[in-house]
Amino acid sequence: MKRILILILVALILMAAGGFIFIYKVSYSEGIRAGELVKFSKKGVFFKTWEGEISQGVSESQHFKFSVEKHETQVINDLKDLQGKEVKLHYFERYNTLFWIGDTKYFITKVVEETN
Repeated sequence: MKRILILILVALILMAAGGFIFIYKVSYSEGIRAGELVKFSKKGVFFKTWEGEISQGVSESQHFKFSVEKHETQVINDLKDLQGKEVKLHYFERYNTLFWIGDTKYFITKVVEETN
């Protein structure tokens, strides 16, 4: 009986670890979004995350909210410098959010300033 409980516990731990690895490592989609960078800030109480938003049009429904992982220092510096300018954001989408990494499922990997 004790052995069965241990096997069940190990199976549950392995399933949870597999689910976490899947959510963290597997990308659901990737692409590019363009618009005016209207917000970029570091927020949170215990887990500080970088969050931002671009406006893709005139209505409130055309805003794209995104997160940046803290190890992406070049992206963070670029976004700080490009506040209020037109940008193209290269991103990937995760299957779900991870609160200690970011508030959204969209994570920026590269920033390019739009030139008109």
